[in-house]
Amino acid sequence: MENIVIIGTGCAGFTAAIYAARANLNPLVLEGKQPGGQLTTTSEVENFPGFPEGVDGFMLMDNLRKQALKFGTKIQNSFVDSVEFGPDKKVLKMGDKTLETKSVIIATGAAPRLLGIPGELEMYGGKGVTTCATCDGAFYRDMDVVVIGGGDSACEEALFLTRFCSSVTILHRRDQLRASKIMAERAIENPKINVLWDTKPEEINPDAEGKVQSVSITNLKTGEKDKVECRGVFIAIGHIPNTKCFEGILPLDENGYLIPEKGSSVLTSIPGVYVAGDCADHIYRQAITAAGMGCQAAIEAERWLAEKAE
Repeated sequence: MENIVIIGTGCAGFTAAIYAARANLNPLVLEGKQPGGQLTTTSEVENFPGFPEGVDGFMLMDNLRKQALKFGTKIQNSFVDSVEFGPDKKVLKMGDKTLETKSVIIATGAAPRLLGIPGELEMYGGKGVTTCATCDGAFYRDMDVVVIGGGDSACEEALFLTRFCSSVTILHRRDQLRASKIMAERAIENPKINVLWDTKPEEINPDAEGKVQSVSITNLKTGEKDKVECRGVFIAIGHIPNTKCFEGILPLDENGYLIPEKGSSVLTSIPGVYVAGDCADHIYRQAITAAGMGCQAAIEAERWLAEKAE
């Protein structure tokens, strides 16, 4: 039986692993479908302390991984399907494999939210629809693209795409951006970015080869319909927490985020089970806050295991 299993390899998961490993708990980290978490898709992180010139997101996560391994962390590529949490034993089921552990830190992160409109899934991944400008932006050099959304993520995606694309059109359902003031100003003032307000995307249309050609839109105030010609569609409308396997086991809010115990950001209703990062944080959703939660969760787990051993 493991002392502690950490589910997830983002900032929260690897920070928890570093603290748990240094406490001689021999943590096992389970990598899911996106090793390294969302930060691996970010080209430059400017607000993580200690990097005055900024740091590449993939490099930051790779360094965290190396640091965790240095102190004895074990890493296994597994996707958890279901769990059984008892007072003394926690069981994780991964296909036909089962893992037993004394304690668990859930740091499963969140996945991009999709639109659910015609053409989206048909052209997702390689045919013009994507959720990651950093991953795919360079493929759209000298092309016209669309970004759907109005928050910080949408603005960040749009600004990044101006490095490659001829033009970037932001489609937003409201009459002002939800992004922070500085991000909104950067996007609106960029000469390559055009914002279509009060605009709802209805369908993503393919060309003869099945690749993105345009987006059908409707103005929500006038009802007028139109098309925006483009070769790429970048969807940036938020995230869905990766918490499905904990439904009915731990409390979740209406959006699926794990709910920590009152007075704590990492304790759950089950002793020995902790949460950290974007799977439980729908307010801040920052790399540094995820890392802080990972640290807290590991310290809480260490204390709980020590008390159990007495």
